[in-house]
Amino acid sequence: MNQPPDEHIRVSHEDLRDFVATAAIKVGLPEDKAKLLGTLLSRNDLRGIFSHGTQQIATYAILMRDGKLNNEPKVEIVQETPSSLLVDGDGGLGYFPSYEGTLKVIEKAKQTGIAVMSTRNHGHFGAAGIYARMPLEHDLLTFVTSGVQLNLNPGNSIYAAAGGSPMAFSAPAGEENSLVLDFGAMHDLYASSPHREEIANLAPGLVLRCIGMGEICQSWGGLLSGLPLHGNPPPWKWPGANQGSLVITFRIDLFAEAAEFRRQMDEYVRAVRQLTPLQGFTASYMAGGVEAEQEALFQAAGVPVGTDHRQRLEEVAQQVGIEVPW
Repeated sequence: MNQPPDEHIRVSHEDLRDFVATAAIKVGLPEDKAKLLGTLLSRNDLRGIFSHGTQQIATYAILMRDGKLNNEPKVEIVQETPSSLLVDGDGGLGYFPSYEGTLKVIEKAKQTGIAVMSTRNHGHFGAAGIYARMPLEHDLLTFVTSGVQLNLNPGNSIYAAAGGSPMAFSAPAGEENSLVLDFGAMHDLYASSPHREEIANLAPGLVLRCIGMGEICQSWGGLLSGLPLHGNPPPWKWPGANQGSLVITFRIDLFAEAAEFRRQMDEYVRAVRQLTPLQGFTASYMAGGVEAEQEALFQAAGVPVGTDHRQRLEEVAQQVGIEVPW
């Protein structure tokens, strides 16, 4: 879970956005893509999704600088039907084919009722919630996932079958905050988790469900995109291009009147707020509610940038020769 850091300084999201764009331009990314990257990463910071926010530029800039990802990718639609899209990322960051493709698949779904997009040949596409939020204003319900090159070997732990396992689902509300469930199915079960074996002993069924969700991410978001199970030789030219993604979105009015659905979602959100929260929590929220509240707060007061976050941005600033915004 992303939590605002106890020790932090406040930095405006505009300054963080511009810092990312400047760093990306310094390593050769075209200005339009650099500005889009800055916008998407700073928006994640605004929502408190710090793990997938502006600190990620510290990794991305070096991958592009060192030639592991293409810093001048030409996104291309390689296969298309009235209700589907296959987008090639040309070895660059996954944000560009995923963002462009989601815009196009939204228009397809508005015309056909349901549409699906797969992307291939790119690096990290960021938080799955970026693409799940985009269709909300169009009365669409959405699922997003991504897969990564696995390279499973005999004797690996069963946990390895799940890969990175990002998923996001969304459903629009009316006056209330929309439902946006954005998570990593294996987040508390990575090898670095101090409680992984304890959780497995207490709730093996829960762990197996998490692994199963990760396997959906890998098969729908990875294998379907053209990533083979074993990446030797790699399927694509750029070493960092080891991911694919999937977006499925469909119209509410295939099954229900959209305005009434939104009204019912508003009632649902309000009802959930009246429920007793989990132990250790002070309030109950629908998925995405906390992030929406933080977005409003951080927009006004600035993003809380913690010590580690600051250090990562300072390091990349030194490496590419720019100033930090504090």
